Formats: sequence, C-alpha cells, structure tokens
Amino acid sequence: MDLKQLRQYLENLIKNLNSEDNKFLDARLGSLKSVFPFNEYEYILMFLLNKKIISFDQYEKLREEYVSSNPYLELFSISPRVFGEIWGHSHIIDIDNKFKKPNKELDPAYEGQYDLWLDGVKVEVKACRAINTKIRGSLTEKALRYDSNEPFWMNFQQIKADICDVFIFIGVWVDRIIYWVLSCEEVKSNEYLSPQHRGGIEYQIGITQDNIAKFDKYKTEPIKLSETVFKKGKSK
Repeated sequence: MDLKQLRQYLENLIKNLNSEDNKFLDARLGSLKSVFPFNEYEYILMFLLNKKIISFDQYEKLREEYVSSNPYLELFSISPRVFGEIWGHSHIIDIDNKFKKPNKELDPAYEGQYDLWLDGVKVEVKACRAINTKIRGSLTEKALRYDSNEPFWMNFQQIKADICDVFIFIGVWVDRIIYWVLSCEEVKSNEYLSPQHRGGIEYQIGITQDNIAKFDKYKTEPIKLSETVFKKGKSK
C-alpha cells in the first residue's frame, strides 16, 4: 500500500460519514495546519475513529499493512545531511563491518577526502531517495515504491572522482534499497556525469526512470558489496 492507495482507502471510508460530519471534516482539512507527526492523515483517522466509522482494530491492521509495505519510508523524513553523510556511511558498515571509517592510522594521507576504507581501497558513498517529480509536498509525500510507474529523480551530487578508488551509490525507495558500485574510472566515463556548478570541480550523476536500466551492470547485492568494492578498487 502506497500513499495514493492509503488516500483512496480513507476517501472510501469518509463516504460513510453523514452529510454534516462530511462537510465538517472537509472544512477542517481545508484549514488544517500540519506539524510532524500531526498531519492530515492522522487527523482523518482520528476523526473516523471518533465517529465510529472504523474500529481501533481496523486502524491497527491498516497501520501494520502500511508500515510493512513501506519499510524505508522513515528515511525520507530525515534531513539531507543526516541521510547522506550519517545514515549512508553507517548503513554500509552495518552491511559489512570490513568497511571502516578512515583515519590516519589506516591512511597516513587521509584528510577527510573520502568516506570509508576497505583493506586499502578508498570508498566514497553517495545516497539518494527516489521521489515523484510530478507532485509537490514533503519528501515523504513524494516518496515512491520501486515498482511505481511515476517519474522519479535521484541526483548523486558533489562527486569528485579523483579522491577515491570506488563509489557506492545507494538508491532508496520506500520498499527497496539498491546498491550500485562504480570504480572512479567508470564514474569519469559515465555518460550521465555532468558538472554540478559552472567552472567547479564537483560533478553529478542523475538517475531517472529513463536511464536506470543502464546502471543495471553496476547493481550489487548487499552480501557481495565488499567483494565487489575490493575487486574494483584493486583493479585500478
């Protein structure tokens, strides 16, 4: 169940309200101010509970279905910096603890240039979330399922291909996480690499519904992540 399906489910329940309650709810939603976690959906559910349109048991089943269908939705609510720099790095280490946070003991020349260290291989981690480019709203409202037909955009930014040996690109959907592993040379020669700023030294790679298939050759299962990174890093 995605957000669109949840909305349709709630609209079907709202039809069971009497005319007066329906008008009242519509008016309240029109002027409702939302502050996380008190949003429009929470208000509708509480209203329906209060009017005995749904039971608490029905609410719990609905909540369980939605949460189980969107296990990574919470990642769309955290700030870009926390998501990219903190979650992304920790997530790779959690997958395989052979990845280490670099320091001068591991690499005497290390000055914060790259993100992770794997047995002599310098690794840069980039993470992006798949969002619907056709709608407005918060990232959680724009978040997409992996099988969605809606257009999406993931822009991997601040790429400096010469600072590391291997890149791990993490693509996050509400129900799936994809890992692409590219050597620095594969990044440099990628047809979708473009300057991020005019005259700058940073680059970007955008992945959309139109070109994602061209990255399939870089897809790596979590269990093979360190093996693939090491192989590509040592082949330089």
